[in-house]
Amino acid sequence: MEQIIKVDINDNQIGVVEKLEAHKTPILHRAFSVFLYDGDKILIQQRQFNKYHSGGIWANSCCSHPRVNKTFMESVYERLDFELGIKQKMPLKEIFNFTYLSKYAEDLYEYEFDHVLVGEYKQQPINFSTEEIAQIKWVSINDLANDLVVNPTKYSTWFHICAPKVIEYLKSKA
Repeated sequence: MEQIIKVDINDNQIGVVEKLEAHKTPILHRAFSVFLYDGDKILIQQRQFNKYHSGGIWANSCCSHPRVNKTFMESVYERLDFELGIKQKMPLKEIFNFTYLSKYAEDLYEYEFDHVLVGEYKQQPINFSTEEIAQIKWVSINDLANDLVVNPTKYSTWFHICAPKVIEYLKSKA
């Protein structure tokens, strides 16, 4: 049973909860979304089709929940390794956070306090987990911004919230 961190609306830890219970109830819990970029391109992933929610949907480079008894960043780097095979601990910067609630089925929710991180990663071969990811691709910021408007159902709920802010942040850096 995987335990995740239960939080209040200010992201203060108020307990731990079994992951599946948090997604069935819903219970507010801590999460993170990582966006890796290289110049004007962002790495996105198509979630594996057999995921219990949002299967086959495109999302950011990596996302998950911090682990109980690990630091936040230990959890982030472990997940980058697990999902994408990236062992390098590149600098990551949290640029904002947000809370969202989405209902996927009668008893399936995402209710997360999500920390959004960005990091530069030069386009090197990526050995992603086929358990987690159907495919990955590098996409230009402009193409992604356009596709979010033209093909919104291709992307996850949380991606629609954070991708525009990440795109704005990356454009301001250029």
